[in-house]
Amino acid sequence: MTRTRPDVPHALHLVRLAQSAPGEWVRLPGGDVRVLHLNGKAPQPGVDGWVVCLGGEAVIDLPLSNFVRLRPGEGYRVKAGEPWVPFDTRAGTVLMLVVDG
Repeated sequence: MTRTRPDVPHALHLVRLAQSAPGEWVRLPGGDVRVLHLNGKAPQPGVDGWVVCLGGEAVIDLPLSNFVRLRPGEGYRVKAGEPWVPFDTRAGTVLMLVVDG
């Protein structure tokens, strides 16, 4: 009797996924999580959620001359109705956006 083995699960490499489309938010399959390889400034996706820095360093430019610096492992809550623009301060910066469900 031959036993079939289940498929081996594979992890999704978020940094490589983001690097596939520099400067654009890439949506992960099956949910509303996005990744972005920053290449200068990037568009605001117009959603509520958390922006998390996966690598490099980014600045979230906010109204009234405010800003938030994100280093790896740090996050910041954004809202669709409040303008914000992310830009990189180090090469290879990757952000993840976890949209409210």
